[in-house]
Amino acid sequence: MDPITQQTALASAGGKKDQVYVDDIFSTYLYTGNGQVRTIANGIDLDGEGGLVWIKNNQLAGGWALHLLFDTERSPTNSDNMYYLRSAGTNSQGGTNSNPNQDFGGWASNGFKLGVPNSLGSDAVNDSEATKYVSWTFRKQKGFFDIVTYTGNDTAGRTVSHSLGSVPGMIIIKCTSDTSDWRVYHRSTGNTKILALNTENEAQTYSHWNNTTPTSTHFTLGDSSTVNGSGRDYVAYVFAHDDASFGTDGDESIIKCGSYVGNGGTKEVDVGFEPQWFMIKSSSEAATDWSIYDVMRGCDQSGGNMPRLQANNAEEDISNLRVQTTQSGFKIVSENSYDVNYNGKDYIYMAIRRSHKPPEVATDVFAISTRLQRTTAGSSYPRAVSNFPVDVALRRNNINSTDNPYLASRLTGAGINTDQTNAEWIQGHLFFASNLGLSTGSGAAETTDYYWMFKRAPGFMDVVTYTGNGSGGGNTPNSINHNLGVAPEMIITKNRSNSGYLWLVYHSGLSSINSALVLNGSGAESTVSGVWNNTAPTSTQFFLNLGENNYNNMSYIAYLFATIPGISKVGSYTGNGGTQNIDCGFTNGARFVLIKKTSNSGSWRVWDTLRGIVSGNDPFISLNNSNAQTVNNDSIDPHSSGFSVNASDYVNESGGTYIFYAIA
Repeated sequence: MDPITQQTALASAGGKKDQVYVDDIFSTYLYTGNGQVRTIANGIDLDGEGGLVWIKNNQLAGGWALHLLFDTERSPTNSDNMYYLRSAGTNSQGGTNSNPNQDFGGWASNGFKLGVPNSLGSDAVNDSEATKYVSWTFRKQKGFFDIVTYTGNDTAGRTVSHSLGSVPGMIIIKCTSDTSDWRVYHRSTGNTKILALNTENEAQTYSHWNNTTPTSTHFTLGDSSTVNGSGRDYVAYVFAHDDASFGTDGDESIIKCGSYVGNGGTKEVDVGFEPQWFMIKSSSEAATDWSIYDVMRGCDQSGGNMPRLQANNAEEDISNLRVQTTQSGFKIVSENSYDVNYNGKDYIYMAIRRSHKPPEVATDVFAISTRLQRTTAGSSYPRAVSNFPVDVALRRNNINSTDNPYLASRLTGAGINTDQTNAEWIQGHLFFASNLGLSTGSGAAETTDYYWMFKRAPGFMDVVTYTGNGSGGGNTPNSINHNLGVAPEMIITKNRSNSGYLWLVYHSGLSSINSALVLNGSGAESTVSGVWNNTAPTSTQFFLNLGENNYNNMSYIAYLFATIPGISKVGSYTGNGGTQNIDCGFTNGARFVLIKKTSNSGSWRVWDTLRGIVSGNDPFISLNNSNAQTVNNDSIDPHSSGFSVNASDYVNESGGTYIFYAIA
């Protein structure tokens, strides 16, 4: 039984769902300052479980725009003084006053609290000037993260207990009562080396760890004043490595602390999963930063490269550090930088897995919105509301006949028109840097501008970028890894780097594994010899032959879809020339329906409940053209199990064959 089916069966049986996912214990959350008392609802229980919140002003450098770290061990309750540390400095901890309505307000069962700016300064965590912030939240959890406070005794061999339940991969220690450097242990540099989070220094040989490797219950210290000075107070942030106890089956790792050697060119680092957050530091070269990347802040929109922040510095920086995530780690693209990939230099990293929690309801992963009016001066987040981080967006103005449908992804920061053969390009007003929807630029509300928004989730949808290798057939297909967790039932592929190439579509409802459809056309199903290498996709890979979606050294994107009971349905049917109900296994009908006739020509038509799926005329748009929506047509009707189709060549010609994709 695959993980998605297992979780669904467990929930249906009323079983206890005690699995822990990375979604429950880690969050990157972007927000805009408003200078008011508020809760940042990132879904992490800090009030009950405890943890660390790390905040950075994304737009400013220096002053109070430095990295600020708050944790529940040094400030257990919201009535306490909220103590902070700065990762870019040596200062002892500072404290706000104990008023939870000012500065950093403390802990909530679903995140953390902010108040009006006061002693921390207006730029620190919540200014009133609509400044953008990033927050990283680490919840305490065995196998992932722990926080320990202790008082030093200046005795070599002193042990400090922790509750991680596994051997730490990295430990970050700061003296909170005195000025001193941060100290970092990493499993890849070993128990005789230290790094400093606040400096660019390489790993240096010292006895801070008493030449003793940490265990699953404690770590050992030397007598250095930066980790164990007599009478001094310390906090230790303890991170796990490769503890495979998470996910639906309790066998997935969500954090890795590893290393690699730079090559000065393109470098792929295999982490074992697709990360959503990672930090890199050279351990053998001085003058290198602690570079932090996360998928929420998006890409630079010029090739899918991620902006970085530096734990030892103040500014967000894209520069020429061309770093991207992959299905199994991260890739540095042709970059001979000391910071991330200098030839022959050693690097350490810590990486955290991307979201891997299966959705419970369709609204967890799919939303429809028009373009809303900006509600806060200077703020543009969000203007198309989803209430989840959007990974894929389909945008279309439904009445403008010159507006091409546009499909874009967070993974690349760009998109392609579905009715054309152009290469990937930037639609300048659509941005993914929000946890709650899309930024869509400035201007007034636009009720005819529609956004269909999807979140990547196991069993529901995945996005993959890949490079063609120009091969296929026999034992040499281009095997593309994915993280959908089940075999995809629909795959949409497109050349990103070159214009003039078709959108090719695989669908499990087609008559042959050698068949394909063209998304930017209206043609019937056609046989394309070996297009999918005569091999059905699996829960981990899909397969390509030489052709339109696999030319050598060209860049591609693939969108993968599957059926989750009660949430989504990939299916097919044969028309009866009258009216028939299409059972998708839903209970309240479909909110989104995509239908394509496969036995003859027919457009890729989209209906949704925001524009109206009713007992009467239902407006639809087509993905393969820029025509204004058709409004005087009653091809489909609502039905509780999915949708109904009426007598129409579009959707229910007698004997005609059709494929569809529907979301509850």
